[in-house]
Amino acid sequence: MYQENFTLDEKQKLESHFSNSDKAVFVIITSNQVDRGALMSRYSRTDKTMRRVFIDEFLSNPNRGTEFYSKVLLEYGDDSVAELGTAQCAIEWISNISAQKIEDHRIGLSFLEKSSRYVAFDKKVNGVYKYYRDKKILSSSYADNFIRSCDLSFETYSKNNIPMQSYLKEKIPIDDLYFYNSTDKNESPFSHLNNSDDIENAKKIYNSTIKSKALDILRNLLPSSTLTNLAITGNGRAFEYLLFNALYSDLGEIQEIGNQLYGELGKYIEPFIKRSKDKYSILYNDYLTKTRDSIHQILESDLQAYGENNPNPNSNSNNSANVKLLSYTPNREAEIKLVSSILFEYGKDQSQDNLLNYSHSLTDDKRREIIRLYTHFRQNRRHRPGRAFEVIDYSFELVTNYGMFRDLHRHRLLTMNRQLLSTKYGYDTPREITELGIEKDYNDCMYLCNESYNLISPSMPSEAQYVVNFAYRYPYFIKMNLREACHMIELRTTPQGHIDYRNICQQMYSLIKQVNPVIAEGIKFVDMNSYDLERFKSEKNTAMKKSRLNFEPDKIN
Repeated sequence: MYQENFTLDEKQKLESHFSNSDKAVFVIITSNQVDRGALMSRYSRTDKTMRRVFIDEFLSNPNRGTEFYSKVLLEYGDDSVAELGTAQCAIEWISNISAQKIEDHRIGLSFLEKSSRYVAFDKKVNGVYKYYRDKKILSSSYADNFIRSCDLSFETYSKNNIPMQSYLKEKIPIDDLYFYNSTDKNESPFSHLNNSDDIENAKKIYNSTIKSKALDILRNLLPSSTLTNLAITGNGRAFEYLLFNALYSDLGEIQEIGNQLYGELGKYIEPFIKRSKDKYSILYNDYLTKTRDSIHQILESDLQAYGENNPNPNSNSNNSANVKLLSYTPNREAEIKLVSSILFEYGKDQSQDNLLNYSHSLTDDKRREIIRLYTHFRQNRRHRPGRAFEVIDYSFELVTNYGMFRDLHRHRLLTMNRQLLSTKYGYDTPREITELGIEKDYNDCMYLCNESYNLISPSMPSEAQYVVNFAYRYPYFIKMNLREACHMIELRTTPQGHIDYRNICQQMYSLIKQVNPVIAEGIKFVDMNSYDLERFKSEKNTAMKKSRLNFEPDKIN
């Protein structure tokens, strides 16, 4: 294999910029992020090796990366090279409304968000609960209503955390559960454990599971103004688009975040994000604004004349999730398309058109044999079906509580459309709220937030979202292919999944099975059962893994 030989002096200079100087495979470790991306792009336009390009062009010119991107991005408009620069950042003390809006950016960005399942939101900072106080609302006549509503939500959430855990322990006692017994190397009832470490581990597993369950239930009370933390990893092109949307947002909070993020990212990847504030971004925003306003005119005139069936805004239910399958491929057509795609994936010198005709000619039994073989050897959900599954599409309309929307919103390989959050569709009431005897407090909280929303929304529809609780139902539209449906349904129906999204994904699977029964067999690891303690099995598995590694569970974060 050809290998470029560097001098001893050159090797020393390369040490802090590349993982090695004498192999054909290496990692770029130079600290300047702009130089990393520029170097990769420059590399594609020269016959030189990357390390030689670095020595010849970058070592002698500390501004080489910036100059290169200014030329390529601004003069040539070559957007793809902006993907060569990456950054990791964090946004703290951000409302859930703004966090979800930022997470709408599906391509080129990865997100990690503070969990409402494992972290209690009951602590105050400087005597106040942690929720976003929008300046526009606080300077209006609705400020007192807003604060009173959010405070009541947090007070109801906080005061019921321990009582809910106590109730769940009465409902599902530890003595009714099985844990690992190191004496006989098997699962035993808690009362049969003799080893002190086994007993201690069992208590930790149980208490952690109970806490997660309680927080799962009580998160319905949290208003969407609740503050969270968000970590983002992404490339320059994706950050540019994120910044553009943030800077021109209807919400002052997101605009402020956009300006701060622009300033911080500009210290490291400025060439990638400069266009989010240039003259072309102004023109782009003008186009979006005019489009929105013209569509709004039709909505306000023609649609109102057409009429609408409005749900009762004060209704509540223990099981209100609504899933509709809006569009799908009829079964025979779907099977023919899938078979032709499967055969193309494994075939040789065969056109897709020819294979489509061949699939038409097959008997139903033969087509279904091929479909079943395609997923026959899957042994667990991580054995993903092949790309052929991507030729079948499904569209769903969902009406679920906002807390559950936040969970499904994390899936990137789908199209999701949504509207502003409101209280129009009523709210969900977990049965444990009723069983604990706090339904009146719960309903009072929902009533007050609905009242505040109705006061604020006519003049501030975007800002009014902050007062809406996670329990309120929210309509949205999802379009995805069969491969993503398989991934989402199998992942979200696992025993440790939240009861709300597990129910939704079970319904989605049932609807797919109704219209494409043989194809649905490929979704092999959907769990259609229900569980009282969703996290219990997962917590036991985690504790077992830690014990095998000789770690102490209480010292692992």
